[in-house]
Amino acid sequence: MENRNNVTMFILLGLSQNEILQRVSFVLFLLIYMVIVLGNLLIVVTVKSSQHLHTPMYFFLSVLSFVDICYSSSTVPKLIADLLAEGKTISYQGCITQLFSVHIFGCTEILILTVMAYDRYVAICKPLRYTAIMSQRWCNQMVVASWLGGFVHSMVQTLLTTQLPFCGPNEIDHYFCDIYPLLKLACTDTHVVGALVVANTGMIALGCFLVLLISYIIILVALRTHSSQDRCKALSTCTSHITVVVLLFGPCLFIYTRPSTTLAVDKVFALFYTIITPMLNPIIYTLRNAEMKSAMTKLWSRKEGMAGKGT
Repeated sequence: MENRNNVTMFILLGLSQNEILQRVSFVLFLLIYMVIVLGNLLIVVTVKSSQHLHTPMYFFLSVLSFVDICYSSSTVPKLIADLLAEGKTISYQGCITQLFSVHIFGCTEILILTVMAYDRYVAICKPLRYTAIMSQRWCNQMVVASWLGGFVHSMVQTLLTTQLPFCGPNEIDHYFCDIYPLLKLACTDTHVVGALVVANTGMIALGCFLVLLISYIIILVALRTHSSQDRCKALSTCTSHITVVVLLFGPCLFIYTRPSTTLAVDKVFALFYTIITPMLNPIIYTLRNAEMKSAMTKLWSRKEGMAGKGT
């Protein structure tokens, strides 16, 4: 990777310079990261281990959980380490790697959520054709397409950034390397690059959000013809999905659909889609889902039984 500048290292200013707040944040984010990894890993293991959960909805949920682990791991460990470190630095190569990781996992998550909405649309609006439409092959293809979409999006962001010269200022007012804070440090006019970023990131987020919005409007209209029991079950599943969508898309749209400027509140909004949403996903999708809770209970009982036999 060619570095066309004399900056080899960046300084991450983080969330706060207050030492007491940093220590409190260290404990808080360490606990949150443990919840993210263990909670999402539990969903992946439960779906893989429970035969009756081998359906498209739970297949996509397990993929979403895996992406959440990767997504949070691209920023949270570095954030936690920096909270106790005197020098909150990151190399140029490390910064570009983090930028690529954040955007490939972030975009993939957005696309997976869109695929999950399509799955709910087919299940509710075309129930008789659901099995035929949502075949395992088609589900796999949609997941692969989501990963490819995330990769292409992230490569565009990364290539745009690596073409920028950085000749002096190296303090990033953020807790991870993102493209808008880096544009602010570039020693060149970045209006064109900023417009391309909005066209790339902003339009993907906005486009997927509109698709999700339209799909749920169609679902809600279609539910009027269903029985009360079916309606309650479908609404429960859709409510969980909508909650995740609002928590993820709200901050993303606020940051990436406006001109390439950085605001002090951007760091707070970024917490929602890099940390809060990956933490809440396991809680939202398990506490409101009787099948998941039942499968987890059976899995836990099976593990205890095996452990009892071993002793």
